[in-house]
Amino acid sequence: MAAPVTAKYEQLVLEVETTTPGTYAKLCGIMGFSINREAQVDRVEVPADCDDESLPYSVEKQVRSTEYVVEGEAVWAQQSHETVLQWFRSGTTKNIRIQHVNAASGDVEYESGAALLTQLNHQRSKGQKVTASIRAEFDGTPTTTDKV
Repeated sequence: MAAPVTAKYEQLVLEVETTTPGTYAKLCGIMGFSINREAQVDRVEVPADCDDESLPYSVEKQVRSTEYVVEGEAVWAQQSHETVLQWFRSGTTKNIRIQHVNAASGDVEYESGAALLTQLNHQRSKGQKVTASIRAEFDGTPTTTDKV
C-alpha cells in the first residue's frame, strides 16, 4: 500500500491580480484561508412504481448551480492594505486565483476568475497585531488550468 502524497501549508496559495494585467501576487499576511465549493441541488419526488402508488416516491436530484467562495484570516499587512481596501470599496470584481502547488502533472493546478470581495473585517486586541478576515466570492465558475 502506498502512502498518500499530501500538500504542505505553503502549497495552497491565494493570489490577487496586481495593477499589471495577468500578473498575480500573494496577499501579504494571509495566515489561513479556505475555498468552499457548493452545489445548489434541485430535488423532485417522482413515483417509484407507476403500478403501485402505495410505494414511497423516489427523490431525483440535479445540480442547478455551483458557487465558489474563499474565506481567509490575516495579520493586517501594510503591503496589502491598499489592494484589499480599494478592492472592497470599489464594489467591482478583481481577478484571483488559487494555486494547488502540489498538484500532479495533468491535474488542476489553478482555479482562477473574477471575484467580489464581499466581506472585510478588522479586529484589534490590546497587545496583539491588527488582524483581518476576508470573504471573496467568485463571479461565476472559476477557470481551471492543469499542471504541465
